[in-house]
Amino acid sequence: MERMSQLLIFGLGYAANVVAERLRARGWIVVGTTRDGRGGTLRFDDGDGVRGAIAATSHVLSSVPPDGDGDPVLGRYAPLLGRARLSYLSSTGVYGDAGGAWVDETAPANRGRRANRNAADAAWLALGARVFRLPGIYGAGRSPFDRLREGKAHRVDVPGQVFSRVHVDDLADGVIAGLDAPSGAYNLADDLPCSQNEVAEYAAGLLGIAPPPFVPLGELSTMARSFYAENRRVSNLKAKRVLGWRPRYADYRLGLRALSATTSPAPASSAPPIASGDQR
Repeated sequence: MERMSQLLIFGLGYAANVVAERLRARGWIVVGTTRDGRGGTLRFDDGDGVRGAIAATSHVLSSVPPDGDGDPVLGRYAPLLGRARLSYLSSTGVYGDAGGAWVDETAPANRGRRANRNAADAAWLALGARVFRLPGIYGAGRSPFDRLREGKAHRVDVPGQVFSRVHVDDLADGVIAGLDAPSGAYNLADDLPCSQNEVAEYAAGLLGIAPPPFVPLGELSTMARSFYAENRRVSNLKAKRVLGWRPRYADYRLGLRALSATTSPAPASSAPPIASGDQR
């Protein structure tokens, strides 16, 4: 990476903030946008300010998801992005349902249930971006522990259903390793796809409380049911091979144990109530 490199982040949210903190600690200049300009960030719709930031930056990372009109960043600023090294936080949802099989970056990426996400993923690739495809993200402040404490955790009886996930710290490490990598898609996931039930049960055990209740699939929201309609294992071998990336939390047990070290034990009586159709 270049000395004194500068990064502009569109959408300075949960995961992108971790990337920003890591890079600032390495001496990078990091500028971010938000919708409302909170915390000294640029407002996304501040055209002059954003244009100036793009002109000054060496790298651009977008974590802004598409909306009903497509990708907001490309829709407004695409003509200005040509000189920067581009990166985009996408979703492994672009692979759609694989019946529990493994998928890697050679798999078709237009089968996801959200057409706008599929299109945005393809558009960033066409611009020569490094597209990081992410599964479920967890970490401090956004983990099964939080859902258990809030009474929003549940289990669903869908035999054979598996998902992949990634700790936010590993996500940040992968993105940073890839900022100057060859353009293309990279899956950033841990090494152990498994069911959501298994994760919830393990987290409850670490808290010393009962596992969350089972909720019939038919009682979940339409969005949650569509989530459970997809079943796949995400391969991270390309990121390991090309980026030299290795997840510190290679499975959810390592990640949750690390988080539990900074999580207070739950009260002995705190059995989580049944949740509605909430999803991660």
